[in-house]
Amino acid sequence: MGQDDQKQQFNFLIYGRTGWIGGLLGKLCDSQSIPYSYGSGRLEDRASLLNDISDVKPTHVFNAAGVTGRPNVDWCESHKVETIRANVVGTLTLADVCRDKGLVLINYATGCIFEYDDNHELGSGVGFKEEDSPNFVGSFYSKTKAMVEELLKNYENVCTLRVRMPISSDLQNPRNFITKITKYDRVVDIPNSMTILDELLPISIEMAKRNLTGIWNFTNPGVVSHNEILAMYKKYMDPKFEWKNFNLEDQAKVIIAPRSNNELDASKLKKEFPELMSIKDSLIKYVFEPNKKTSV
Repeated sequence: MGQDDQKQQFNFLIYGRTGWIGGLLGKLCDSQSIPYSYGSGRLEDRASLLNDISDVKPTHVFNAAGVTGRPNVDWCESHKVETIRANVVGTLTLADVCRDKGLVLINYATGCIFEYDDNHELGSGVGFKEEDSPNFVGSFYSKTKAMVEELLKNYENVCTLRVRMPISSDLQNPRNFITKITKYDRVVDIPNSMTILDELLPISIEMAKRNLTGIWNFTNPGVVSHNEILAMYKKYMDPKFEWKNFNLEDQAKVIIAPRSNNELDASKLKKEFPELMSIKDSLIKYVFEPNKKTSV
């Protein structure tokens, strides 16, 4: 398909202009010559969303807006109404408007709604699947996200992407999971599913083009632990880098809300996109090789 065909065929409306993923989506559309606009409406204001759709006349809508909290999800524990307004009322309003207008909504959601349990034990390689019900409600953020996911199952026009611990090649970005853990005094060391945005955001655009809907575990296959990532950081970026670990009990003393740790089964995404790389391979190709400062 040529660029002129794309201009006629696709026109994206993106919410979350000031956010990390929303900003990256705009750059990707630029690089692929896909026409796009950022929504100016508030997600919880139905009339403003209808105005955006009337003005832009999109073929697809992307929702990368919402509240994760600053500097982290602990913020949501003391701002519950604001969290509900953005993550519940806003997301549902946008999904409902899109359904009325016959539009597919690509919704960047979270996989931080699960935690390892007896049927999905740490290190077992058994991940949570798309049809599994959330079992982690330790943080108010995760609780709202789990509620919304359950309700969105009824909207046949919504593609829910469960993002986890997002990582990009931009190691200066404070939202980047790698940037976060390199700055912590101490880190836990638990294998987790994670999302390499450099590889997966282009896939989300392709998912829109294919009009894929339903729930998708939007992570690279496999798991990687904090220590494995920091060892890569030391190898590729800073041979003098050192870090200290602590356990979940000690971590609980310095955070307000518990954090989710899990493995998501990415086989559904891998079947649709066979080129999808494992988490460790993707980390090296998309993050550490391009940023390499040592003579590895």
